[in-house]
Amino acid sequence: MSGSSPFKMRFVHLDLKGAPPKVSYLSEIFPLFHALGANGLLIEYEDTFPYEGPLKLLRAPHAYSPSEVTEVLRLAAAHELEVVPLVQTFGHMEFVLKHEALAHLREVALFPNTLNPHEAESLALVGAMVDQVLELHPGARWLHIGCDEVYYLGEGEASRQWLQQEQNTTATLCLSHMRAVASHVQARHPATTPLVWDDMLRDIPEDQLSASGVPQLVEPVLWDYGADLDVQGKALLMEKYRQCGFPRLWAASAFKGATGPSQALPPIEHHLRNNLQWLQVAAQGRKDTLQGIILTGWQRYDHFSVLCELLPVGIPSLAVCLQSLLHGGFTEDVRARVQHLLGISSLEIAGVLSDILALVIQVSLHLRSSVDEMLQMDRYVTGWFSPYHRRRKLIHPVMIQHIQPQALSLLGRWSGLAQELAAALRRVFPEGTVEEWLQENVHPSLGQLQALLQDLEAASPPPPPASPGPAQARAPEDMGAHPVPSSSVCPTLASC
Repeated sequence: MSGSSPFKMRFVHLDLKGAPPKVSYLSEIFPLFHALGANGLLIEYEDTFPYEGPLKLLRAPHAYSPSEVTEVLRLAAAHELEVVPLVQTFGHMEFVLKHEALAHLREVALFPNTLNPHEAESLALVGAMVDQVLELHPGARWLHIGCDEVYYLGEGEASRQWLQQEQNTTATLCLSHMRAVASHVQARHPATTPLVWDDMLRDIPEDQLSASGVPQLVEPVLWDYGADLDVQGKALLMEKYRQCGFPRLWAASAFKGATGPSQALPPIEHHLRNNLQWLQVAAQGRKDTLQGIILTGWQRYDHFSVLCELLPVGIPSLAVCLQSLLHGGFTEDVRARVQHLLGISSLEIAGVLSDILALVIQVSLHLRSSVDEMLQMDRYVTGWFSPYHRRRKLIHPVMIQHIQPQALSLLGRWSGLAQELAAALRRVFPEGTVEEWLQENVHPSLGQLQALLQDLEAASPPPPPASPGPAQARAPEDMGAHPVPSSSVCPTLASC
């Protein structure tokens, strides 16, 4: 496939929850985004927005300041990147409803996912959030109001009673809240059009959607991050939305954060296939039906999940996907252009784009495996210092001479790399992000080595009293063992 892009707008999604990049880093990558073919940003602030007044409790310790938000907008404009802010207003409200002061607004009392749409205070809350965000984004043409994955809708006590009334359905309840939030945006910010994720709309009958008034207020964003998405099904869904009265639609693919909640390295081939299939969807639909495409880059699956791929690690995937969308496919020319723009000679995962990418590759591909290899496959550890021995502090003294140097060497090498990675991450992210990533991905393996060394120390017999003729220790060969060649101490470390 070749030719120009069917997507006039190509937005990069910055999901800031958990790992908001420093403004200094954004100043470095915005020019690259532009060069790769992006012309907009969808910024999902979550708890990193500098809410004020009664909403100040929503701020995370690492939230941006108002001046930092202004600087981000200035940098984006300087590189021709139009900014669309995203404010969750229905589902994925954990960062709001986790607070005790706002827990009474939950749809289900036990779960902070979803806002109770029956409470007038709920609409006032999200209205205030929208107003504060748009106040710092003057002139925004669009505002994304979320509304995806509204889990447990209809299961709250107020909803159960409401649903007992004839003709009331969860679809009606969902559309009613969407309409209320979008109407607030239209009334208070008439120049701004709300966007919504489309998953809660997909199964609603056409006649109900048409009569709801929602198509006149919002533009749906059809999202699918699969490598084998149903192209024909998406084309039919686009036609359904058009028949319902939605004047414009958007697509959403992914370049990271969509293949596993703890994924550390994005599978580039998966994301490339996903974006290429969206090109097929666009080709099957009516011309100009899709306003643009948003390349999502999720940082957490939800507010409480672990971090997935960090933004610097996702840049090669983003580059491949953006360039493919811009040029209508992934050809050898596109591959060469991506490699030129990124300053690398190969798109293989081992290529070095940045310190962070290179170090994360080492940790993700080799740290755990090298530690597991020593603990589970080394003949001296498994044969003479098993869990049984470690619990009882038993070991043949000569075995300490074989196990301890290997463990110390492995721990020293990985500790040094971890310090290097921590320093690189601190140039991009706040301290909390650095600590979380290291504790999830590095510290467990280092902790296993440290525990092994501590157990060795505890099992070591006291030194014997001095004697005039010290006995010669028997060589391990005499005991039926074989010494470990120095080259096999940790073969996977050769690339560190």
